[in-house]
Amino acid sequence: MKILTMQQSVLIIDDEKKICSLLARIIELEGFTVFQANTGKEGLKVLANQEVHVVISDVKLPDINGVELVKQIKQLKPYAEVINLTAFGTIQDGVKAMRNGAFDYITKGDDNDKIIPLVYKAMEKAKLQYRVFELESKIQKQYDFTSILGQSKPVLEAIDLARRVAPTDTTVLLLGETGTGKEVFAQAIHFESQRKTKPFVALNCSGFNPDLLESELFGYKQGAFTGAQKDKKGLLQEANEGTLFLDEIGEMNLDLQAKLLRVLENQTFIKVGDTQTTKVNVRIIAATNRDLKTEAEEGRFRLDLYYRLSVFSIELPSLNERKGDVLIIAKYYLKQFAAKVNKPDFTMDEQFSTMLLNHTWKGNIRELKNVIERVVILSDGTSLNASLLPFEFHQGTISEGDGMKMETIEKMHIMKVLKYTRNNKTETSRLLGIGLTTLYRKLEEYHIS
Repeated sequence: MKILTMQQSVLIIDDEKKICSLLARIIELEGFTVFQANTGKEGLKVLANQEVHVVISDVKLPDINGVELVKQIKQLKPYAEVINLTAFGTIQDGVKAMRNGAFDYITKGDDNDKIIPLVYKAMEKAKLQYRVFELESKIQKQYDFTSILGQSKPVLEAIDLARRVAPTDTTVLLLGETGTGKEVFAQAIHFESQRKTKPFVALNCSGFNPDLLESELFGYKQGAFTGAQKDKKGLLQEANEGTLFLDEIGEMNLDLQAKLLRVLENQTFIKVGDTQTTKVNVRIIAATNRDLKTEAEEGRFRLDLYYRLSVFSIELPSLNERKGDVLIIAKYYLKQFAAKVNKPDFTMDEQFSTMLLNHTWKGNIRELKNVIERVVILSDGTSLNASLLPFEFHQGTISEGDGMKMETIEKMHIMKVLKYTRNNKTETSRLLGIGLTTLYRKLEEYHIS
């Protein structure tokens, strides 16, 4: 059985069977795989079931005008290029074909000399477009709702709400503890919206002081302040026609909140140092781990902004509220990190799994991900056991008579991570999930050089 590849596939749609067969034979001699159809409906059926890069379609078909057919072809296979053939070409039809997305529009009789070079040119463009299409499809799959891990009722309810609001332009407020996956939800909402081909821009409001946050968000004009040597676009403009995700929105000061409210109400803002209004078309998704309503009632957050942001709120469950998902998420990250460090697939022994399930996940999914990364790095085999887990997992499980105190476990764990990082203190502190200062204090305490 011959394996067809998109790099060599052409579809010819023509109701004159002899012409269709003759053209197919000519193109096959160039090394292309050729499909044939005698009506627009047949052609669309072939497109739906076969991999095709280039379509050559007669304009006069029994069931549809070939110029109109271009639209349907592009909807079904956006990366495919269409060449229209006609016995009686008109400028009007040619213009319309090109507007509909046709690669070219030529008159029959001229095609003997033109068609083969034209197919090669269309094929090159279509191959490039297919690579872009594949990349966009992979990105969308990576960030759509299928990327959200878990089967527990709380997370499925949150996904259902997010799916419902995604196709709209409604502002969304994501609520939940740190590490529950708010940015993952924001990305999924964006990639399942009409804005999915436009930018998704994320900004953590807690990472900037108020002045810098305003400049990042709105941009500034040249000379607005010392160091502003040229105009700068803010993230609102960068996200134009797409989605702006504002994480930790509760950290934004009241003055900046008033300016953000204006954006939500009329999609306009003024850059720092500017006098002119800038207009954008952007969807806002905000997130916080704070109780914004209480914050607003106590004067720390604008009540009008809160109501504007919370048009559609989604509460994301903590990992402790969805313990049934812990092992599902752990297995996903085990596979991911194993591939990253070129190790085979891991298995978790019963005690290891039990300790994951019994742990109180204060850092939620983010903490679980870090734990799995550490055990993969530290494991010498393919079976994971409880000894690989960080020392906090063992608190309360070891008594003074067990011969291995918590201090000993902690010391051994730090030494193992140091060995892996080749004594890189910064990387060691990251993998251990502690501050660099804390690491140095423990190194001194345990006399580790």
